[in-house]
Amino acid sequence: MKDQIRKLEPHLDDASTRPLRLVVAALILRTGLSATEVLICQRKPDQPMSLKWEFPGGKIEPGESSEAALARELNEELGINAKIGRRVAQVRHTYRNGGAIGLEFFVVDEFDGTLENKIFNDMRWTPLSALPDYDFLAADLGLIRDLSDGKLLG
Repeated sequence: MKDQIRKLEPHLDDASTRPLRLVVAALILRTGLSATEVLICQRKPDQPMSLKWEFPGGKIEPGESSEAALARELNEELGINAKIGRRVAQVRHTYRNGGAIGLEFFVVDEFDGTLENKIFNDMRWTPLSALPDYDFLAADLGLIRDLSDGKLLG
């Protein structure tokens, strides 16, 4: 799997003049009563791609490592100090509007603090197998399929 992961660098997308936005997201995991659960978050109605579900995270700032960006974003969005684990997936997605993102997903199974919803419409713990029941962002759909099929985290 490590051979399949390549470093994404900011550059201009061939299809447009927009730069590739580098984004990180967390798979915050916990052991539920009958299955592993992951924290999912829903965008607010006034945000782009409103009410879509996503994993918490955000943009990487210039000069910031992926792990540092994710730790910062999780603190800003959820009020936690997360221990960023291994990277489990990397995706490049081009939206219909021509914007492209390079997205890295990391496991987080340890954090200090109490989860606090600072920016989302809703957030909830859900079993990995139930992820396809939610209306996720298009860039997350391949990962959702793999997670619900029991891949990546084994």
